[in-house]
Amino acid sequence: MVKKKLIWYPGAMYHLTSRGNRKSDIFKDKNDYLIYLEVLKEAIKYYNNSYEVIAYSLMTNHVHLQIKTGGLHIWYLMSRINKNYARNFNNKYNFVGHVFQARYNGELIESDEYILAASRYIYLNPVRANMVQEPENYRWSSYGVYLGIRKENIIHSEILLSHFRGDKRELYRRYVEDEIIKGTNKSID
Repeated sequence: MVKKKLIWYPGAMYHLTSRGNRKSDIFKDKNDYLIYLEVLKEAIKYYNNSYEVIAYSLMTNHVHLQIKTGGLHIWYLMSRINKNYARNFNNKYNFVGHVFQARYNGELIESDEYILAASRYIYLNPVRANMVQEPENYRWSSYGVYLGIRKENIIHSEILLSHFRGDKRELYRRYVEDEIIKGTNKSID
């Protein structure tokens, strides 16, 4: 069956996932995570910064990305990232074949509510997976950038933070972490 192509228009935003083939790990050590982030940065630079990364969380066997497009379909970016990362992964571990189970999955984000909800889902993924108790303790997500405890030049935090007035970082933290307290951290995948 042919996978339906994602709707695209300039400025479209997506919640994207790429999962390891047969749910296998795609990150086996610290360097794998670092390489993925470098591949992501290189791909954005290659396409003349036509994409903005809003949020990410690199899990052991899958990746969550929230990305806003510019003048190019998201396919270009995701294709370059997945191909380059898979090539590196296979070379490093002397593997042959698919690293990712499919090209990628994506959902178009068209409402302010979903812009925020997708980011919260991405940042709470490590908590739901019992990898950490608190989302800021997960090293392989961009949540620390939003809290101001980590610097990173790839994240465009103003897109999410513009939805809050006052102490934007603290209000965003409450928005994300209140979901843990409520216990309503349900999947939006």
